[in-house]
Amino acid sequence: MAEKQFNVGIVGYGLSAKVFHIPFIQLTPSLKLHSIVQRTPKSGNSAPEDYPDLKHYTTPEDLIADPDVDVVVLCTPPNTHYPLTRSALLNNKHVLVEKPFVPTSKEADELTALARQQHRVLCVYQNRRWDSDFLTVQQLLKEDKLGRIVEFETHFDRLRLTAPAKGSTWKAGLKMDEAGGVLYDLGSHLLDQVFVLFGMPDGVTGRFVNQREGRIVTGDGSEEQEPDSVTAILSYKNKGLLVFVRAGVACVETRQMRFWVRGTKGSYHKSGLDPQEDHLRAGGSATDKDFGKESEDKFGRLCIVGEDGKVEDQVCPTVEPETYIRFYDLFAKAVASGKEEDVPVPASQAAQALRIIEAVRESAKTGSEVGP
Repeated sequence: MAEKQFNVGIVGYGLSAKVFHIPFIQLTPSLKLHSIVQRTPKSGNSAPEDYPDLKHYTTPEDLIADPDVDVVVLCTPPNTHYPLTRSALLNNKHVLVEKPFVPTSKEADELTALARQQHRVLCVYQNRRWDSDFLTVQQLLKEDKLGRIVEFETHFDRLRLTAPAKGSTWKAGLKMDEAGGVLYDLGSHLLDQVFVLFGMPDGVTGRFVNQREGRIVTGDGSEEQEPDSVTAILSYKNKGLLVFVRAGVACVETRQMRFWVRGTKGSYHKSGLDPQEDHLRAGGSATDKDFGKESEDKFGRLCIVGEDGKVEDQVCPTVEPETYIRFYDLFAKAVASGKEEDVPVPASQAAQALRIIEAVRESAKTGSEVGP
């Protein structure tokens, strides 16, 4: 018996749709690319030109109302996610939403409840759960290579001293209240991974900085108080664990820090980012040989306490990548089953990560530790 195919409609035709979604939908047997929304196609950037055999719309509402569409993938700015997700669910569509999910945990909870009411799956595209460096960290913890973890650092640092022009992209135009800015853009990746590893923290301390201008800011909603960099400390009291989350724009390094994990039996140090995004942005395909594999010179370092009590320093090979293909494979299976427990990144988990984000924001304003 042939596997059922589900028609997928894409809302938005920017980098996210072109690089992270359409190619993977086309590689997933049970999903069929059916339609695309692009408000203003132009020569050289036109979904109708690129995919002449598909249906095309210029408004999300028309695609969402199409009875032939089974799944809606939202590749739009995050301030549009709540109303579009709600509309799609009410039209009995399964929904995949780009990160950041929505501006508030309250909205995330409402959409989670609506998806359950409508018996539809609702998933958030936290693709970096399938980064090979993160999978390496998960394996080290699962195998107890490092012992009890006492400190965990996760970074997304860059050298970008010139701010992008206002309005050049949604990332350069939206404030935190609209799920814009570094905390929601990069912080949502980092905090989602921390949530996967350790669950909800007991306390959160956050600090916001405008590193380009050299100012500590509060993120109170005004333009001048918007940060370009963030540091957060998450406390897990019953584990005796501190987690440091950092994303900055003034980091002058040849090898940018990614993870530094310290335990009672060893530590793991990793620099550089997972190669999948750069490969895809450069025009590569997920079907290319060695897609997602790191070269040996990018492997992390592992320090382990030997039987003689001496510390041994060794190369730690990055695990074989599952790649972002795995995300879409799991998502397609969830659509087929209709079960929330099969969803690779359920909206309920994204809501928890948003509670941590909200605690970071509150702490940055008050200067105090906040419980999420």
